[in-house]
Amino acid sequence: MAIKLNIPPFLQPLTNGLSIAQVSGNTVGECLRHLAKQFPSLELELFDGHGEVLCPGCLFCVNNEVAYLDADTLGKPVRDGDELSIVPIVSDG
Repeated sequence: MAIKLNIPPFLQPLTNGLSIAQVSGNTVGECLRHLAKQFPSLELELFDGHGEVLCPGCLFCVNNEVAYLDADTLGKPVRDGDELSIVPIVSDG
């Protein structure tokens, strides 16, 4: 299963400048874990010590629909050909 994952600029230094990665998985969480296996330095940016998504200030979108970061986000299903995006939350603070 091939999922296109869009990587925001602030994480691209950890992916050797890659802005798009091909990942596989049946859920958002599986895709993020696959990305972290490809780029181990992302592990600390994406996950806490218990394997839960950490990425503070980020949302995850599947096919441009926001999957809010909550307990259900990691289990959100994805299908072959879907597009997953990590989107930084910008505030005018």
